[in-house]
Amino acid sequence: MNEPAAQLRRIRVWLIFFIVCLVLSGLTAFPLVTELNWLADVLKSSPLPDVMPGLMEWIERCREGLVATEAKYPFVLYGTDWLAFAHLVIAVAFYGPYRDPVRNIWVIEFGMIACAGIVPLALICGPVRGIPFGWSLIDMAFGVFGVIPLAIVRRKIKRLEALTAPVAVSGAALASIR
Repeated sequence: MNEPAAQLRRIRVWLIFFIVCLVLSGLTAFPLVTELNWLADVLKSSPLPDVMPGLMEWIERCREGLVATEAKYPFVLYGTDWLAFAHLVIAVAFYGPYRDPVRNIWVIEFGMIACAGIVPLALICGPVRGIPFGWSLIDMAFGVFGVIPLAIVRRKIKRLEALTAPVAVSGAALASIR
């Protein structure tokens, strides 16, 4: 396998990984109440409540809030349906770099900017919404860890671009050929 083909294959593997993560993140935003009920039940039967009571209290508070919201104001959860949909749509956008990485590197750069934007969003909106700082750190980690595969892909795309760029020939070189 030649170097450009190998580079393209590596780019596509990283992109598939990133797309799968986005899709999974989106799909898990649909059944929030079910997931949080399941998580709370699993954690209650673990040593976590004794080891980290604050975390368990937060998970229980979130579960109670979602259950109450679903029971009385289910339309509020429609906002998380749109969040899920946004993840799925963004995942589709990464098909462009999968098809033609060099031409669509801007999608990778857009994704990197979006990952960077998670940090100020969590730092600003977390306290406004009463989110514990530790939870905001977890949210920020999605941006920090999300940018890693994108940075790797961007670097590999730049390498692919260099490998496949047409060789520039100067006028003097052309004259010497004739």
